[in-house]
Amino acid sequence: MPDPAILPRMEDLIKGRLGGADGYDIRCTIDGDTIKGRAGGKLHGKDINLEITERGVQGSVGADPVKIELDDGELRGNVGAQKLTLRGVDRVTGFMGEPIIGWNVVAQQTGERLTGQLGSTVLGRPFDLELGSAPGWVGTLVAVVAFYALEPRANITTSR
Repeated sequence: MPDPAILPRMEDLIKGRLGGADGYDIRCTIDGDTIKGRAGGKLHGKDINLEITERGVQGSVGADPVKIELDDGELRGNVGAQKLTLRGVDRVTGFMGEPIIGWNVVAQQTGERLTGQLGSTVLGRPFDLELGSAPGWVGTLVAVVAFYALEPRANITTSR
């Protein structure tokens, strides 16, 4: 007998924009615990494949791995080479990257809409997503993964 889905069984759509008018489209379908879609267009875009598990989220964005686990009430892990920490369900806060060279994450769900910001108000990127029935943390994670995939500044690693 298969395990029950972590999220309620739904076939839903997360869609919206990252970066406003100068940014990128995000479009993902949710089928049970699987999130599949694309950030960006056909020429400059990357596929998103995520699976929600009992311990967190795993998958890929383009060729880069995504592995995030629930740890002490926070989602912690990596999107590619970047560290990620997210807190909250409807109001989500967190951080991606390293201190000094990183991006704050802030998002607020209102009904089926999620609005937020990755990075500072001056140099960061706003995002606006329609969530369907998905919780805010799922939409925030999709926005962070899309930001990592498409924003050249987001996947720079520091050498030590």
